Amino acid sequence: MRKSLNISLFGLLVFPGAFALQPAPATIDVESASRIWVKGTSSVRAWECQAPVFNTHIVASGEDALGGVLAGEKAIDSVLVSIPSATLDCRNGTMTGHMKKAIKVAEFDSITFAVKDYTVAAADSGMTVTLEGSLTLGGVTKDVTITALAKAGPEGTLQLTGKHELSMKDHGLKAPSLMLGTMKVHDKVTVGFDLLLKN
Repeated sequence: MRKSLNISLFGLLVFPGAFALQPAPATIDVESASRIWVKGTSSVRAWECQAPVFNTHIVASGEDALGGVLAGEKAIDSVLVSIPSATLDCRNGTMTGHMKKAIKVAEFDSITFAVKDYTVAAADSGMTVTLEGSLTLGGVTKDVTITALAKAGPEGTLQLTGKHELSMKDHGLKAPSLMLGTMKVHDKVTVGFDLLLKN
C-alpha cells in the first residue's frame, strides 16, 4: 500500500496535469423557437413540411461551450438529433399522409442525425461548421456532410442555421404521388434547420 501511495505522489509531482480534475459534461439546451423543416417541389407546386417536435442531446465538456465554438474551438463533444417521424406536418392532410407513408412511419418511428466529427472555420458573419455524421431515414443510414453557419443569437444563444439536400432514393424511399398521380413529388428534398442553442 505504501509503495502504491509513493508512486501516486511521484506521478502527481512529475505529471500534475495527468491528475487534474476534468470538467463535468454539460448539456446544451435548444430553445423552443428553433425549427427544422423539409422543402421540396412537385409536378404541380412547391411544398414544405415542418418537424414540430424534435429531441436533441448535445453534450459539451466546458461551461461556455457555445462561446468556444464562436471562438473557433471544437467545444462540443457529441450531438444527436431525433425527430419522431409521426409528428411530421405538411400543413395539408393529404400531403402529410402520403409523406408519412413514403418515409415508412409505420415501420420506423424516428429520423435521426448523429454527428461523428466536425470542423469550425471563420466566416464573414460567424463561424462555418462542417458536420460529418450519419442520417437515418426510413430505416436506412447514410453518411452525410452538412454545412452550417454559427453566430451569436439573441439573449446569449448561439444560432445555428443550415440546409442539406438529399435524395429519397438514397434511403430506399419512393417519393409520393397525389391526386391519382397528377401531382408527383420530386425525389430531391432539402432539410433546413434554424436552431437556437443555450449553455
